[in-house]
Amino acid sequence: MERIDSFRHKGLRNRLVQELKQKRITDIEVLRAIGNVPRHLFIDSSFVKFAYQDKAFPIAAGQTISQPYTVALQSQLLEVEKGEKVLEVGTGSGYQAAVLMEMGVQLFSIERQRELYQRSTRLLKELGYQGRFILGDGYEGLPPSAPFDKIIVTAGAPVIPRNLLIQLKVGGLMVIPLGDQKQILTRITRLDDDEFEQEQIEECAFVPMLNGVVKDL
Repeated sequence: MERIDSFRHKGLRNRLVQELKQKRITDIEVLRAIGNVPRHLFIDSSFVKFAYQDKAFPIAAGQTISQPYTVALQSQLLEVEKGEKVLEVGTGSGYQAAVLMEMGVQLFSIERQRELYQRSTRLLKELGYQGRFILGDGYEGLPPSAPFDKIIVTAGAPVIPRNLLIQLKVGGLMVIPLGDQKQILTRITRLDDDEFEQEQIEECAFVPMLNGVVKDL
C-alpha cells in the first residue's frame, strides 16, 4: 500500500513542532523526531485531516493514539541516548514507537491486543522502522531481553508493575502514568538494586493497562 507523505504534511508537522515548543518541549531530538514521523499514517482515515492537531484520537480495539504533546513529553522525560535499549509497554498505533526509533534507540515494544499488534507492526515495518515487536502481556515485561536502559508505559497503571521495575537497569528511568480513572505521569529512577525514586510530573489521562493477551474469538 502506498504511503503518501506530502510537502503539506511536512509543513503541518513543522507547525506542530512550533506548537510543542510553546508547551515546554525543549529536547531537540524529540522535536526532530516529531517533525519526521508522519503521524497521519498512524491515524484512522476518518481523523486523518486532523492528524497534526495536538489531540488524541480513537484507534482500533478501544484504544487511542496519544496527543503529540503527551508523546513528546514522555519521550523527553525518558532522556534517551542513541543505542539505548528501551522497552515500550503498549505499542498501540505505533506512533510513540516510531518517535523513539527516530531518536535512535533499540526498541522492544509489547502489545496485548492482537489487532493492534498486527496493524502497528505492519505499518512500522513498511515505514522502515527496525524494532522488536512482541504480542504479549506488558505487566510481565520482556525478561529475556532485560535489563533495559529505559522503560515507557503508554497505559494507565493502578500500581507500578514489579516485573517492570526489576527489568530496569540501575540508573535507568521509567515513565509511567499511575492511577485509575485519571493518572499522574510519573518518572521513576532506579538508584540501586532495591531503591527507587519517584518524581510526579503532571496529571494525564490514558486508557487502562490490562493484564494478559487478548485471545482471538
